[in-house]
Amino acid sequence: MTKYNTFTLDNGLRVIHLPSDSQVVYCGIAVKAGTRHELPGEEGLAHFCEHLSFKGTQKMSAVQIINAIEGLGGELNAFTNKEDTVFYCAIQAKHAKKAIGVLCDIVFDSTYPQAEVEKEREVVCDEIDSYEDTPAELIYDEFENILFEGHPLGHNILGTSEQVRSYTSDDAHRFTSRYYRPENCVFFLSGDIDKKTIATTLNKSIKGKGEQAVQPAGHTATPLKEKTDERLLVRHRGTHQAHVMLGTRAFAGSDPRRWALYLLNNILGGPGLNSRLNIALRERNGLVYSVDSSMVSYSDTGMWSVYFGCDPADVKRCLRLVRRELDKLMQKPLSTTQLAAAKRQLQGQLAIASDSREQFALDFAKNFLHTGKERDLTDIMRHIDGLTSDDLQKVAKQLFAEDRITTLIYK
Repeated sequence: MTKYNTFTLDNGLRVIHLPSDSQVVYCGIAVKAGTRHELPGEEGLAHFCEHLSFKGTQKMSAVQIINAIEGLGGELNAFTNKEDTVFYCAIQAKHAKKAIGVLCDIVFDSTYPQAEVEKEREVVCDEIDSYEDTPAELIYDEFENILFEGHPLGHNILGTSEQVRSYTSDDAHRFTSRYYRPENCVFFLSGDIDKKTIATTLNKSIKGKGEQAVQPAGHTATPLKEKTDERLLVRHRGTHQAHVMLGTRAFAGSDPRRWALYLLNNILGGPGLNSRLNIALRERNGLVYSVDSSMVSYSDTGMWSVYFGCDPADVKRCLRLVRRELDKLMQKPLSTTQLAAAKRQLQGQLAIASDSREQFALDFAKNFLHTGKERDLTDIMRHIDGLTSDDLQKVAKQLFAEDRITTLIYK
């Protein structure tokens, strides 16, 4: 079992530390503040605040923030999702205290100067324009908005250019004062730094924070509605290639059925070239360059989907082939040999993925942020080992039935 150190500072900041003998440290701060925490009129603000956090603090200018880490050969970055924003750093262990200080500064002491807000608006608007010119990415957001219509989970993470251009320094202060607080965050670190040094450096870097209770997340007042009754939606975007996405709502992160879907998803459209959808659409019929399926679990719901791009004339044929593979999993349980092979492949992929220390650190940080539990690869392997063919078939029947599937087509 993976051996973590976990503790909570007096100001409420939770800490998870994975010791290792590596001389590279991966560390960061995960904030429970994402798209779903935006109130009406705040769409895109979580992502915008992520950008603005690098634009000046009480101690450092934007250029000083960049040089503080990059000047030491390290890397400083951040990303925003539907349920969290994560600031993270990779740096030599001997500079870890410096990295901790910079991370705490940008998360808890950013000033969001209006001059920088005005410049960064255009940067984010360019990002939005670039995204809208990429239908293979844009379709994911529209599809999620269809499945979670009327709920913040369906909102585009970036927001709209019109909305972003309306934001001010005051908006950033208002949003971050709700969520960028020690009580609502997790500090994580993987590397050769002792627990005492981490605690001492964090306490020194976060002064006077955490005195007020964090406000409840905005999504608590927004219940999920029934899924849309629309099953086929076509958007005429004038693209050379047709882009197709199909899927349905799935399971929350606490739902035990997610393990069966995890294995089913890998069988259908995982990263392996031997996935059933890749074999059916590409290898046997030469209809697509790539096809994949994906799943995501949120705190109270989830989503499963398939995406492929193809010639517009081949859309119907590709959809029939996808439907055939889904029907197979619904109608016939996997044989003992097939189940064992599927488990072996997924567990091998997980073992290799866990060797990426940065990604593993991000994974255990987000898991600890949302569940309070330590991420243990051995436990994940145990859940996969315990799956039966009957488990997989039950989930396939529940999720893959034709009347549950929504399809979105760009052409």
